[in-house]
Formats: sequence, C-alpha cells, structure tokens
Amino acid sequence: MTKESSFNRRKRRVRNSIRNAKNKHLRLTVFRSSKHIYAQIIDDLHSKTLVSASSLKDKTDNKKKMNLSVHVAGILAKKALEKKITKVYFDRGSYKYHGRVKIFAETLKKNGLII
Repeated sequence: MTKESSFNRRKRRVRNSIRNAKNKHLRLTVFRSSKHIYAQIIDDLHSKTLVSASSLKDKTDNKKKMNLSVHVAGILAKKALEKKITKVYFDRGSYKYHGRVKIFAETLKKNGLII
C-alpha cells in the first residue's frame, strides 16, 4: 500500500462519516501544507464557503507552525461566531488527528465552536 493510497482511503472514510450523519451542520475543512494552514466552513447543501481563514496572509512575527495553527483557529472561530455559526463537523481530510490539526481543533473548541 502506498502513502498516497492510504491518504485517499483515510480521506474517503472521514468524508463518508460526515455525509452519512444527515444533520444540517456545516463542515469545517482543514488543509495544511509544509508551511501554512488553511481552514474553511462550508455549507454542503448550497455548495458555498461561508467563512475562511489561513496563515498565508498572516503578518505575525510568530513563525512556528503550531502557533500559526492557534492563531488561524482563533481568527476562524471569531469570524464564525460573528456569522452566528456555532456547530460544525470537523473534516480533517487525510490528516491524522495529532499535531497541528489537533491543536487547531482544540483551539476552536476553546473559542466557542462546538465540534
């Protein structure tokens, strides 16, 4: 089994569990690159992105990737609460729930989003 096929299997498994839930919550997706982290809240019923945040345009002095995850999660939670979004499904994609992804999710929970 190659690394790519295991990523695709994991991503498919996560997305299917979210789609099978049949609730009308929104989906929060995370993408992390080697330097940055991106997140967006998507309404799958209307195929629209409601809120997004990324570390790409971040002008902070903090260059550690873990701290960027905390910063972006704070920005995303603030934007979501302004639009009265409180409950979302966390779609981690093909990433394991540890490291930057885990810190991102825990920061969202601390800032008021229900995952």
